[in-house]
Amino acid sequence: MSTGGIILYHLKAYVCDSRNTILFARFQAGGTRGAAMLEGADKIKIHGAYHPVRAEIANLHMLSAHADADEIMTWLDGFETPPVRTFIIHGEPRAADTLRHRIEEEKGWSVLVAEHNETEALE
Repeated sequence: MSTGGIILYHLKAYVCDSRNTILFARFQAGGTRGAAMLEGADKIKIHGAYHPVRAEIANLHMLSAHADADEIMTWLDGFETPPVRTFIIHGEPRAADTLRHRIEEEKGWSVLVAEHNETEALE
């Protein structure tokens, strides 16, 4: 996503040079620098300054740093006792809601897709 951390310093150092390649590993959320670069942005803002995008921008569509729904369901199968409530706190809204439905239907668990800044009292 390229939204924070040390990656911003790497981007500042390399994005302006056409000899470089910025290589993403699959999904970049909408509205992020990563998505903008993959969509062909000619400049990106980092630390308050705009930097021209001259590096080649590429994406490895076959890779992901996140588990897919099947992998998450397999992981959930390892629970000996189901949790009181399961929270989905990451992902695009539609995908998160689809996963919520799947967990509820296949496992019978109580699942909540958390909204931004939402809080929940844990017992």
